[in-house]
Amino acid sequence: MANDERFLNTLPTGSLGLIPLESYKEMGKKVDKYLVSWRAEREQEHHNDMAFNGYKRDTYVLKASCPRFGSGEAKGIIKDSVRGYDLYLLVDVTNHHLTYSLCGHTNMMSPDDHFADLKRIIAAVGGKARRITVIMPFLYESRQHKRTSRESLDCALALQDLVNMGVDNIITFDAHDPRVQNAIPLRGFDTVQPAYQFIKGILADTKDLKIDNEHMMVISPDEGGTNRAVYLANVLGLDIGMFYKRRDYSQIVDGRNPIVAHEFLGSSVEGKDVLIIDDMISSGDSMIDVATELKKRKANRIFVMATFGLFTNGIEKFDKAYEDGIIYRLVTTNLTYQDEEFVSRPYFISCDMSKYIAHIIDTLNHDLSISNLLNPYDRIQRLVAKYKKENN
Repeated sequence: MANDERFLNTLPTGSLGLIPLESYKEMGKKVDKYLVSWRAEREQEHHNDMAFNGYKRDTYVLKASCPRFGSGEAKGIIKDSVRGYDLYLLVDVTNHHLTYSLCGHTNMMSPDDHFADLKRIIAAVGGKARRITVIMPFLYESRQHKRTSRESLDCALALQDLVNMGVDNIITFDAHDPRVQNAIPLRGFDTVQPAYQFIKGILADTKDLKIDNEHMMVISPDEGGTNRAVYLANVLGLDIGMFYKRRDYSQIVDGRNPIVAHEFLGSSVEGKDVLIIDDMISSGDSMIDVATELKKRKANRIFVMATFGLFTNGIEKFDKAYEDGIIYRLVTTNLTYQDEEFVSRPYFISCDMSKYIAHIIDTLNHDLSISNLLNPYDRIQRLVAKYKKENN
């Protein structure tokens, strides 16, 4: 990667600058470490040219903060020059372990607080940067992406807010519904799938998998996630099954119609290892219900995969599901905050996405296409071929 021919023959768009907000400090450090390492190894023919001034540095992280007043109000401060920089702002709006003081009381930071801090930093840039890219793995308000009654369209409004403030590109991961990008049709919006990292994590953990139609199957837990399941099944050459949620439309509980049952569509899962893939685990009830239904149908090992493990009601129900033999592995990424206690579980597989994010930033800074990064088909094929050769 370091001396990829594309990077050696192209100019950077501007001096690279990273601003990881407080919610993403640890990920920012990991991403920065990769970028520093790659660019230190990269032998640029024109490294002394003015266009490459500051190309190799000890760190690309710029100092920024959002201090708060006693009233809970805040302001964004950038302590380094950003004039002419190609800026990348990283934020995790679901990071729930940060707090601030509000009139003497400790207040937990919500997604609204994180998004407000992001806008404060953009405002502090003051239009002096050459380009601003926001990397927001969990898209703010993405669960409220469409209107089903007289209600707000929060995600669309948030995207328009960012664009109106001068953001050029928005990078997110596994958007709940990618069509929300229609709210900003003239600006860059990319949603990235971590399918390669999922497969890599599972293959590194489990050495006796048989990746074929006779022994494995991909399941979508609902109709909304069918596309990601279809992609994974096609890449691995497996069959697909799908659950759909039968709801009671005569009543509303917590703002939505309650689920009565999960109905299954697909061929037999008896004796097969099963990959359940979804974009997020919130409370986890739906995933465990689906896994339980698959066990009733005599599925073998069940791997639960989700890009974002939020665990809004804790992880204890997954502990019980593991102890009861309902799930075999729980696979998620570190794109959102992960409690160390959760990661230490024997069934938990955490996929590190920092190198992938660094690849995206490095490529975009050279104004190159990230199409190959967005479609990991070839990388997955090589990974599976190597696994079969080593374990069969």
